[in-house]
Amino acid sequence: MPPRRPDARALKRRLAPIRLLLLDVDGVLTDGALYYSEANEEIKRFDIKDGMGIDLLKRAGIDVGILTGRTSSMVERRARELGITVLKQGFYDKSAGLEEILRETRLAETEIAYMGDDILDLSVLRRAGFSACPNDAAEDVRAEVHYVCDRDGGRGAVREVADLILKTRGLKSRAVGEIVTPGVKPARETRR
Repeated sequence: MPPRRPDARALKRRLAPIRLLLLDVDGVLTDGALYYSEANEEIKRFDIKDGMGIDLLKRAGIDVGILTGRTSSMVERRARELGITVLKQGFYDKSAGLEEILRETRLAETEIAYMGDDILDLSVLRRAGFSACPNDAAEDVRAEVHYVCDRDGGRGAVREVADLILKTRGLKSRAVGEIVTPGVKPARETRR
């Protein structure tokens, strides 16, 4: 199945109100594989390009959050490194996690973009103002989202969506301009 792309006007209409990009972890921020060490430690691989995409979004005034069915100290660590404060772990019922986020942030569903990769994500993908998935997402997900990435989960798909949001809304050059300014600090260390 080829990637799904909405027409430019529909894309602009869906992305205009977005104030929060909400992400699943396994299969979106990571490649979806679980690695265990001999010491019974879980190991996850995150793509640095996705981290830069998150930084760019934050510089443009678009918040980023995590909603995941599993619980992991590595996810907490990565969220802290990226300055992500909307962090909901252990929500097998992701719609319950979304309800908490809506209540806490006072955002409308139309102001939230969600990126997931498997059937547990469908309840949120169907409600979000904009939905996306990595190229290697489950077929059930690929069939329902507004946008299917060219990149796989954990391999730059989040960056692809970040760039899409920023370019469509005309915010990319401003965010990049901040990054290339001498003395720049990560977005988590700057106040908006």
